[in-house]
Amino acid sequence: MTIHLPQGPYEPRATPLDLAPAGSPLASRTVFSAAHVVADPYADVSPDSPAAVDWDATLAFRRHLWSHGLGVAEAMDTAQRGMGLDWAGAEELIRRSAAEARAVGGRIACGVGTDQLPPGPATLAEVRSAYEEQLAVVEESGAQAILMASRALAAAAKGPQDYLDTYAHLLRQATEPVVLHWLGPMFDPALEGYWGSTDLDLATDTFLQVIAEHPDKVDGIKMSLLDADREIDVRRRLPGGVRCYTGDDFNYPELIAGDDRGFSHALLGIFDPLGPLAAHAVRVLDTGDTKGFRELLDPTVELSRHLFQAPTRFYKTGVVFLAWLAGHQDHFTMVGGLQSARSLPHLAKAYQLADGLGLFPDPELAESRMRALLTVNGGTR
Repeated sequence: MTIHLPQGPYEPRATPLDLAPAGSPLASRTVFSAAHVVADPYADVSPDSPAAVDWDATLAFRRHLWSHGLGVAEAMDTAQRGMGLDWAGAEELIRRSAAEARAVGGRIACGVGTDQLPPGPATLAEVRSAYEEQLAVVEESGAQAILMASRALAAAAKGPQDYLDTYAHLLRQATEPVVLHWLGPMFDPALEGYWGSTDLDLATDTFLQVIAEHPDKVDGIKMSLLDADREIDVRRRLPGGVRCYTGDDFNYPELIAGDDRGFSHALLGIFDPLGPLAAHAVRVLDTGDTKGFRELLDPTVELSRHLFQAPTRFYKTGVVFLAWLAGHQDHFTMVGGLQSARSLPHLAKAYQLADGLGLFPDPELAESRMRALLTVNGGTR
């Protein structure tokens, strides 16, 4: 039956994409999905209140990802870190998810930042102390640490040397190799000039210097600059044994597939809604079938580019919206009220693209929820 979207009439598909059941562990690539949090829709909160999380639904979604063989990247920007989820909420999320990972045998890595610092300027010593506190929480939980980019460090650093000194201090303390995360300003404007320069060539040199000076403490890097050529260049300059985890939600199929000089692993927000399909595609790649891998993932790029279009930091709204349509949660409410961050036409287009890919396990449920959203927010036409 036709559904009338803001962009015009659309005929929803009747059946989901037919994927083989999850089987053997992923072999040729290490793949993390950066997972969203599910809000408690009945909590009496305001946009400025601490996050009210539905822990049962949040952990159930992580079990869904683990069941397909994906790792979970926890308490990252996809979980609305710094956009509705404060450090107290993130700490509880890390502890709960890490315990769940141990229970089911899932792989987990968790974000380490400085977001417990109060608003306003911080000294470099305070930035280091905040990082240390969060690093201790993640390591005590048994999860791998991801050293995230810090707004406070971006504001406090006077140049590249402050970054070199701060990261050297942290890496010396890490008990296990970490992932270094370079998040671009399209995801967070407060990170403009990270690594000490707005010149990306100079910033890249500083980033690589950190790794070169501590290769035994760096498992890998996550590049989130939406710049495939730069990621490939950095990937080719990494010391042996240091992985590149693509965070490029615009160009991930080609970066994961790689070339005759290497490839990227993955740590992606788009693999939240694409989880089962992404895992299936990597299993195809495990057989050496790069063409089959690309045939599965290339068609998803249009949806990803739509969700991550500027202002890119609001991609979380589309991710949670698709989780609701797919039946992973019973509502479209987000911490911080972020469900209002994208327009009705934007969400309708996301529904159309995701349905066209066959991402919804129950297309009728997705259609009925889309109709309800249209009725409540746009009236009937």
